[in-house]
Formats: sequence, structure tokens, C-alpha cells
Amino acid sequence: MFVVSPLLRAGILALTGDGARSGEAARRVRAVVIDELGEVPGETLRLPEPRDDRLRVVTELLHEEPGRGETLAELGRVAGASERTLSRLFHSDLGMSFQRWRTVLRVHHALFRLTEGASVTDTAMGCGWSNPSAFIGAFTALVGQTPGRYQAELRGRGE
Repeated sequence: MFVVSPLLRAGILALTGDGARSGEAARRVRAVVIDELGEVPGETLRLPEPRDDRLRVVTELLHEEPGRGETLAELGRVAGASERTLSRLFHSDLGMSFQRWRTVLRVHHALFRLTEGASVTDTAMGCGWSNPSAFIGAFTALVGQTPGRYQAELRGRGE
């Protein structure tokens, strides 16, 4: 999953939609799409899934309810693994810390909630942030724009 600019989205739709262009116009649109793809942040929203069964228990719990606030130690008791084992598995199996993985998961869920029209505050609370400011900071760091701006662009595209 990655966030695209309005220009990139429009270019992709122009090339793949019902009124897909052909010939010289399509070549120019493709060139713009290729340029825009170079600007997309590569791995920022990559959310790998685990192979280890213990880790899978933890990630499934968080997928079901991303706002859960348990620590890794508390989740480990449910999964039958120690905090240290799970921490090591997050790094070796998923390539990131537990905190990073949970933040990316929460931002994934936030993107869907914002797309459905939920407010920034409701999204922040529903996805497990302690306050909207913390959510806005994490969202902006991963997506490259504030949640409010993201929603405004969505509304602009819908008109």
C-alpha cells in the first residue's frame, strides 16, 4: 500500500479507465505517471505479515482491533511467548520493531477510516492514539501530509 498524489491517481485512471487514451496522448500520460512514481515514498507503508505462529497471534489481534493498547509483554502472554522473543521475531521476521509495525498498521486503518469520512479525532481515538496530535504526527511522518489535508484531497477528487 502506498499513498499517491492526485496527479498520479488521475494518470493511472486515465490509462486504465473506460476512456483509456491511445497513441501520443497515452505516451504523454505514461511519462507523467512514471515521473510521479519516482516521487512516491517507497516502503513507508509496507506492512509485512509474519511467518512465525506466535507472532501471527499477536498481529491478528492487532489487525482485528488496531486500537488495542496492550504492551508487547501483555500480548506475548496471549501468544505464549515472552516479550523478548516477540521483539526479536518482529525484527527478524518483519524487519521492524513492534512499535513501528503497530504504527504502520494503525495508519493503514486510519487511511480507510478517513476515506470513509470519519473525523480526524474519531480516527485517532479509534486507531489507538492517545490524542489527535500524536496521530497527526505519526500520520504525517508516514503519509507525507496531515490527515486533514488527505481528507480534503479526497473530497476534491470526489467532486
